[in-house]
Amino acid sequence: MGGTMCKAEEKRKGEEVLTSVEKFRQHITKQSGYNVMSLPRRGLKETPGELWELLELDKLNLSLNSLKVLPPQLGLLSNLVVINLWGNQLTSLPAEIGQLRRLRVLFAYRNRLTDVPEELGSCTELEVLSLANNELSSLPASLSNLTRLKKLNLSFNHINHIPACVYNMKALVFLHLACNNLESVAENIQALVELKILIIEGNSLHSLPKTLCCLDRLELLNLDFNDITDVPQEMYQLSRLERLACHPLDKGLHILHNPLPKHLLDVMDGGLNNLYKYLQDV
Repeated sequence: MGGTMCKAEEKRKGEEVLTSVEKFRQHITKQSGYNVMSLPRRGLKETPGELWELLELDKLNLSLNSLKVLPPQLGLLSNLVVINLWGNQLTSLPAEIGQLRRLRVLFAYRNRLTDVPEELGSCTELEVLSLANNELSSLPASLSNLTRLKKLNLSFNHINHIPACVYNMKALVFLHLACNNLESVAENIQALVELKILIIEGNSLHSLPKTLCCLDRLELLNLDFNDITDVPQEMYQLSRLERLACHPLDKGLHILHNPLPKHLLDVMDGGLNNLYKYLQDV
């Protein structure tokens, strides 16, 4: 009789587990053909165990919670194309994130990340990566493999030098590096030939490499609030900038908030075209 009771108890517990997962599965919604689980602002301090059994998930939103750790089971959700982790308290990402080979968008901004796992370089389908507002000082060399990445946001970190891997992300259209500790931009910035938006405001740049002027697709170049005292003569080649810009969202060249010499500021009073004419005539 005791054996029969044990079997009944095991069966009951099994049904409870199944019921729990199935209840969780009811929160999946269909959006544009994707299976989406959205759990923002739930006060979560840890992820529900049932979550890692939902192998059909395509998009997962865990933003604005109180998560400090993501378990290795994250790697089980191999169908994920989008994962949103912003606004938590994560100090690291699990190495198993590298198993998400279909991942195209990763939002991990406004956390407490001090590093990024090398395994993230295995997510070669990534197109959008935001690591802004963390405590990063570098990126692993393995991220050189992210050759499909189009948008990278590293603003508000502790980066002294643009990580070497960034210069290999040749599909980048948008690169945001504002409010770090950058003192220079390497000459191989010219490799990022697809760049349309480059934001480096709020750093400690003293000069600009001539090769920056090879990025002739740039439509917005924000260099404000640095220590720049001169500009490369070749800057007139950046013909798509079109104007001197003031508002942070305006396209054009943002450079007036720097300790530029008076003769350059006088030239710029006539606008960007006047600056370009001056540089061509020098």
